[in-house]
Amino acid sequence: MITNGKSKTKRKILFIGMINSVHVAHWLSQIEDQNWDVYLFPVDDWAEPHFEIRNLSVYATKFFRAAFVDKSVRYIRWSSLSFYLDALSRRLMKQHTNKYKEQALAHVIKSIKPDIIHSLEFQHAGYLTLGAKKKFGNKFPTWIATCWGSDIYMFGRLIEHQEPIRQMMANCDYYSCECERDVQLAREMGFSGPVLPVLPARGGFNTEHMISFRQPGPVSNRKTIIVKGYQGWAGRALVAFQAFKRCLDILQGYTIVLYAVVEDIKIAARLFELETGIPIRILPPLSTDEEILTAFGHARVYIGLSISDGISTSLLEAMVMGAFPIQSCTACADEWIIDSKSGFTVPPEDPKAIADTIRKALTDDTLVNHAAELNMQTARERLDSSIIKPQVIEMYQNIFMARGK
Repeated sequence: MITNGKSKTKRKILFIGMINSVHVAHWLSQIEDQNWDVYLFPVDDWAEPHFEIRNLSVYATKFFRAAFVDKSVRYIRWSSLSFYLDALSRRLMKQHTNKYKEQALAHVIKSIKPDIIHSLEFQHAGYLTLGAKKKFGNKFPTWIATCWGSDIYMFGRLIEHQEPIRQMMANCDYYSCECERDVQLAREMGFSGPVLPVLPARGGFNTEHMISFRQPGPVSNRKTIIVKGYQGWAGRALVAFQAFKRCLDILQGYTIVLYAVVEDIKIAARLFELETGIPIRILPPLSTDEEILTAFGHARVYIGLSISDGISTSLLEAMVMGAFPIQSCTACADEWIIDSKSGFTVPPEDPKAIADTIRKALTDDTLVNHAAELNMQTARERLDSSIIKPQVIEMYQNIFMARGK
């Protein structure tokens, strides 16, 4: 059983999500001053809370809290030895079944009786919430299902994911996502309920704080290119290097900066540097937000390539920091930038097309300087926390009221 000393009169929201995710931390920060009872049920038994998480209660598998966890975070520990033994045995045997998590989540829901359940992401949090709901029938609390990144755009095309996504769409009460593109996809998957405001998964940005890290002067004076170093089932950073080889004549004098780098890209980067003489700097994996923002704020061009994504947070950061965005056309960037005017959208696996846009962005000073102005205006009008936070609070308040009626 779980003990819970919170007042029963407060409005309660139970979030299901990745407890170590910066996106989860940023989203939750938008409601931390609302005097609601906020709970977080982690999809990973053993992950530590992100250091930016504040003012909520988390369900903890670990006996001891890390020193970096904020004091305002209240740990609610399981008192049932069988739960710990079940979780530990599945970890040791590398079993990824959700059955015991579904039972644990169902127990939490019965214990705290939340007004709203909000699952942040589909393939872990959403499926887990769906499993718990099946144990309740029609007595389940109001459920918001939020789609992140490739949750429906990519996974909705995979046969093994289509049925659970359709079941989610049939069972959740509200749907939210970060791309207008994904609203239609949810409808095609059978969702017929209300769609909440389309907002970035991480919430709003403190744009005034961010721009303090921008290099003074026009963007055209900058001499670095920043590249997202993802390579895997979705990331295509290697294609960027294929494109760079087509642009060697205009890369002289520039430095390529890589962040969020996987091992394959480190090797490719070092080989490229040896072969071409173009200097490459790799940001350390534990770089602070300030270090990453500084890198963006000194970049003339940002390149992000993947075969699937939602609205890339890196694209939004590039817009605020003035870096001219070159983003794959699979990431709904067209909902934020005007192609060929405030950025370029490109096929993620076409090095020639990408090279053509790099060449244009490095040789047309007027283009990149004007794009920086347009993107900053867009960020202030659509991305700033002062714009997004009130929408988020109003969204929850409206759902509270609808539930009461």
